[in-house]
Amino acid sequence: QVQLVESGGGLVQAGGSLRLSCAASGRTLSGYLMGWFRQVPGKEREFVAAISRSTGATYYADSVKGRFTISRDNAKNTVYLQMNSLTPEDTAAYYCAAGVQQFGVQRRSTYDYWGQGTQVTVSS
Repeated sequence: QVQLVESGGGLVQAGGSLRLSCAASGRTLSGYLMGWFRQVPGKEREFVAAISRSTGATYYADSVKGRFTISRDNAKNTVYLQMNSLTPEDTAAYYCAAGVQQFGVQRRSTYDYWGQGTQVTVSS
């Protein structure tokens, strides 16, 4: 079992930045594909970014490419999402996820473990 806890969310003005953290316990994250998803009320949870367990390859949704950066620190058992140039459209609850599989990184079903989420609100 892997327990994931997100932190770092909050209220920020448009154009600002936030860094989300996802701390894991129970297992080392180095063996997992790690992803970030986000969800607004009434909509499906959508893929934001992912980082592979082996090569460190990163993947991004088109809507965040060039603005968000996912990274992992295996020594700290933590994954990060650096979010820059935030817009009100980025307002959502952000969820961290861990998966054993290494393909289908944009699919929710790929991931086995999920955190409880952290809210990000971007004001205009």
